[in-house]
Amino acid sequence: MNIAKRRFFTGILLCSLAISLGACRAPDIQQPLQTAAVRSPSRCSPEPSRVPDTPHLLSDLLASRPAKFRNILDNPGRYEVQILYTQINRDRENRPSFKEYVYRLNPRAYFNPASMVKLPVLCLALQKLNQLNIPGLDKSTRLTIGKQQACQTAVSQDATAPGGRASIAHYIKKVLLVSDNDAYNRLYEFLGQAYIHENLRAMGYPDVRIIRRFCNCDYDENRYTNPFFFYSDLGQLVYSQPQQVNLKPFVNPLPNLKRGRGYLDCRGRYTAEPYDYTYSNNLSLADVNTMLMAVLFPEAFPPHQRFGLTPDDYRFIRRYLCMLPGESGISSYASKSKYPDNYKKYFVFGDAAGSRAGMRSGQMRIFNIVGQSDGYLSDCAYIADFECGIEFFLSAVIYVNSDQVLKDGRYEYDSVGMPFLAELGRTVYEYERDRRREFVPDLNRFKYNQ
Repeated sequence: MNIAKRRFFTGILLCSLAISLGACRAPDIQQPLQTAAVRSPSRCSPEPSRVPDTPHLLSDLLASRPAKFRNILDNPGRYEVQILYTQINRDRENRPSFKEYVYRLNPRAYFNPASMVKLPVLCLALQKLNQLNIPGLDKSTRLTIGKQQACQTAVSQDATAPGGRASIAHYIKKVLLVSDNDAYNRLYEFLGQAYIHENLRAMGYPDVRIIRRFCNCDYDENRYTNPFFFYSDLGQLVYSQPQQVNLKPFVNPLPNLKRGRGYLDCRGRYTAEPYDYTYSNNLSLADVNTMLMAVLFPEAFPPHQRFGLTPDDYRFIRRYLCMLPGESGISSYASKSKYPDNYKKYFVFGDAAGSRAGMRSGQMRIFNIVGQSDGYLSDCAYIADFECGIEFFLSAVIYVNSDQVLKDGRYEYDSVGMPFLAELGRTVYEYERDRRREFVPDLNRFKYNQ
């Protein structure tokens, strides 16, 4: 969605949400996630904000903390930072309206979206199942995947799923819990390039490109996607989908797609020229932010700009958007050393300071999707604090590749990127805590499955 279309929604009062957002519980548990039962006045008490609410709010917030952000502000071209912050204000009936603030936001300035593309892909996978409308076929139906091209790999079961039962639902869980790349590949293969782009264009996203798996398939190989087979619990074939091929090749539509001074190829050999992203995925920060808003607040959008999801689909996605890996009940994600609670929660909790927070016992929940590749680090999130009555959207990207060599795995994620995103999240959160609201939001509906 372009800036003009997004502004259409700014300041418009929306109808009350009919679907709960707070589906953050672990599976098969009848109580919501444990949260602090006693309100903490000291934590929630606002202080007078020293930063005025102006169109330059984000720049002023960053400048108000020079010890944290001066280096970033002094080198905007080097770090390629973009930020989009959306306030949510409620009326007397708890209906929300939105107000956007931006810092260097430019949908024509390319960055590698990495795992950000997983959000539209998983939503479209559920949409496609709904459109097929075949009895016995849903997100939990057992599936196998065939192979007809050299680059393709087959699937008979998934070791992380109960009983090894691969399904669209389990792939989506893996994507949202730990940003699993193979799970994304399978959803991409179920959809095919043509379905992805025809539907996203119809929704108002003409510049989005999702044209590759996260593996070593080349540009042409990614146009071919595997055959799929879905089975009933009795082993009967419910639906089969042959191999698909996209006959209309897509390329990245943005200008200035070369980055760096060199890169390593798939065999580790150095090439002394910029890396070309012409045949890479493209998803702007503004578009992924709008997609997340459409998942969390579908009533804010006209029907043609919503994904074709059922109420149960919305609950399912929201549940795993905010769930922590160790809360999932999936044994493969139980190790806190491998999958700490902040594994894919970059805002607020992403750095060393944030990682020490008790994320399971606090009242804050983050519904988000992240990206990390080639030195680009990004997060797109809806952040809610149930105790303090705080909610807002925040999306940002930063580029941390000081040697300007791509594909070498040597980036400043931990020393620069994560501290920046975590501190940015805390800065905006504290501003939200301190700003005056005419009406305190009622967020109780976000806490429970319904």
